[in-house]
Amino acid sequence: MISKNTICLWYDGTALDAATFYAATFPDSAVGAVLRAPGDYPSGKQGDVLTVEFTVMGVACMGLNGGPTFRHSEAFSFQVATDDQAETDRLWNAIVGNGGQASACGWCKDTWGLSWQITPRALTAAITDPDPAAAKRAFEAMMEMTKIDIAAIEAARRG
Repeated sequence: MISKNTICLWYDGTALDAATFYAATFPDSAVGAVLRAPGDYPSGKQGDVLTVEFTVMGVACMGLNGGPTFRHSEAFSFQVATDDQAETDRLWNAIVGNGGQASACGWCKDTWGLSWQITPRALTAAITDPDPAAAKRAFEAMMEMTKIDIAAIEAARRG
């Protein structure tokens, strides 16, 4: 059953591939119902995947194979709060290493163009430090990074 509020993500025929990758990569993620076309249609054939229900870390999503008209952009991203460097590295490397692309400040894109923010909880704590100087040092360190290095963030926070 579809959740009352579901994030619908547009793909160019690769929704099932994306959902399968997310389910294998992120905890509390799974592929659900796959709706296939009951007949031929102008841009596809009977049996083609139309939609895929899936969850990403407990968030209800639907992949829609809508064709090449629309692309993902940074205007939408998943932000993943990681607990340590090992989790940060594992998720970052899974996304970037599977045809994705590294960006700045913990952002990356998967092979389907969907943006992800792999954000260690330590980074959030550092840039919200009650000491403005410590927060500023951590923020400036983050601005120089692609994947977040927790040890470097904590060193900058300490000064």
